Amino acid sequence: METYLALGSNMGDSLGYLKQAIEKLNDHANIQVIDKSIIYETDPYGDVPQDNYLNAVIRVNTDLSPHELLKVVNEIEANLDRERLIRWGPRTIDIDILLMGELEMDTPDLIIPHKEITKRSFVLIPLKDVYTKQHLLGKTLDEWINESGNADEVRQTNESWD
Repeated sequence: METYLALGSNMGDSLGYLKQAIEKLNDHANIQVIDKSIIYETDPYGDVPQDNYLNAVIRVNTDLSPHELLKVVNEIEANLDRERLIRWGPRTIDIDILLMGELEMDTPDLIIPHKEITKRSFVLIPLKDVYTKQHLLGKTLDEWINESGNADEVRQTNESWD
């Protein structure tokens, strides 16, 4: 199933954490990384003082169920020293499941499409690099980006996946 994951990091070697997360995802027998967005620098979200983030979105194919994928994502975050100490706080790596095909679900531990997807330009702008459809939840990505009101907080970097 075509799936989109958002990645973010603002602690230590942020680019290294993004690359390691992608490598670990791609090493999983049931996940194939198909495409990667440009790497963006973004202002932190929320009220916690912290460094800027490096953000990206990747497109993967997987036959895992949403909860199986969530388990894999959480294991990768833990292996990359992710600690959940402060809501919207700094992190070595954050991996969010944004979309899984046309699936819609709302459980206590997982909501797909991601409940904040249309409000966050740091997700929408990199998603635009790899998204294969014209519309998301009834609007174009450009419409959602314009409505988010925070597109100016997202800047393309000179960082590379190479």
